[in-house]
Amino acid sequence: MTGHVPVLRLGDVLLVTLQGDLHDSTAQQLQQDLAETISSSGARGVVIDISGVEIVDSFLGRVLAEIAGQTELLAARTVVVGMRPAVAITLVELGLTLPGVHTALSTEVAMELLAEHAPSHRYGGLRRESL
Repeated sequence: MTGHVPVLRLGDVLLVTLQGDLHDSTAQQLQQDLAETISSSGARGVVIDISGVEIVDSFLGRVLAEIAGQTELLAARTVVVGMRPAVAITLVELGLTLPGVHTALSTEVAMELLAEHAPSHRYGGLRRESL
């Protein structure tokens, strides 16, 4: 995968579809694009579809974990969808735990998961109700 990875906005969720190999510069640009878009839009979640990825190596695993960490710091969640059984086996064999990354079997389930865990507050911290 070379060049730019499109980030689509579906309401307050961002959707990214990865196809093929992810190169260093593309991964870095994707991380920057996601952080800027979350910050400017107030998105509450990122869904990353990896169904087009044949092989997940330690590099892609690290990129997914970094995206999840960045997303969490910006008060959003990351859900990875489209993981093939062989990819899941490879991740386990490599010992990659992907902290902060949630998984779902489909984009629809990911959207439901994000809706269930939507924060009741956004910018500015906790909201206090007056008595």
